Amino acid sequence: MSEPRLEIKNLSRRFAETTAVDDVSIELQPGQVTCLLGPSGCGKSTTLRMIAGVEEQQSGEILVDGALICNSKHIVPPELRNIGMMFQDFALFPHLSVLENVAFGLSGTKADKRNRAELLLDRVDLNGYGSKMPHQLSGGEQQRVALARAVAPKPKIMLLDEPFSGLDDRLRDGIRDETLKVLREDGAAVLMVTHDPSEAMKMADEIALMRGGRIIQSGAPYTIYNSPIDREAAAFFSDINLIQTVVKGALANTPFGEFFAPGHPDGTELDIVIRPQHIRIDFDRSGHGPIPTDAMGQAAHGVVCRARFLGQNSLVDFELDEGAILTASVPSVFLPKLGTPFWLLAPRKNCYVFPKLI
Repeated sequence: MSEPRLEIKNLSRRFAETTAVDDVSIELQPGQVTCLLGPSGCGKSTTLRMIAGVEEQQSGEILVDGALICNSKHIVPPELRNIGMMFQDFALFPHLSVLENVAFGLSGTKADKRNRAELLLDRVDLNGYGSKMPHQLSGGEQQRVALARAVAPKPKIMLLDEPFSGLDDRLRDGIRDETLKVLREDGAAVLMVTHDPSEAMKMADEIALMRGGRIIQSGAPYTIYNSPIDREAAAFFSDINLIQTVVKGALANTPFGEFFAPGHPDGTELDIVIRPQHIRIDFDRSGHGPIPTDAMGQAAHGVVCRARFLGQNSLVDFELDEGAILTASVPSVFLPKLGTPFWLLAPRKNCYVFPKLI
């Protein structure tokens, strides 16, 4: 593998008695998009600001193409790092025209800067907008101006600090796709901060999930979604069903049969986590008894206690014979009457076994 475009080693930052970023390490290749994902206050934006050079770390190193740009003693100024940054509020200069905003910070002759700015405006479908002022633009247009300005100097690395959070849902997808297209064409390594799991899944080649200042899990979107490290990680990406049980003889008994729980002594309390979309209704069996299978586990019996239609799918709550209430996500319209009995299945590969969250 080629040398990383961006390499962060053991980065840490404290504010008084609070550790905002704790021993964070990341590598990005040219053209790679990585998302720092996590709840507010977990250290995502602080990490981004340290990479940009507007915040100093207490320990750790930052390298670009193998060259050290920052450690506890050596600091390359932000303007010399060849790192671009897009902010949540776009940060356009209100007294400058669109063309002047994009050309700001470029070197060369006045004609060179104008030509580069016009080229970038054309790439983001804003040809002819150069003379307009920022207040004359919509939110989506302002975002595209901010993108053009950020990529104008051809940075090796682009940092995105939740730049799409201020856009409405219908506009956001198109702007995200357009931004990724421009950044990939330039071959920049992209590190993006977001608290939105669906945004990270749509944009990233790799996701780094942060909690309490640390990266607790990283990997491709498919991997991190389907192999969560703990119950909190699973719940961050989607709603979950929770079945609580206790280990006995290395087995955990549930309405869906027994689950292996190696390494947990008898009496250990466990959380069995199942996403709503992985609860299946066994329409074929309708009323017949449970039939255990290796792949699907044992069928659980329950009755409908709530159903609602959400447009693309329906959510149906079932009260199991054992008393637990589980939610199933069913494609399209499915609104059975309250009290209707069904047999439910949960594929074992989609059931996660974790120590009980205290």
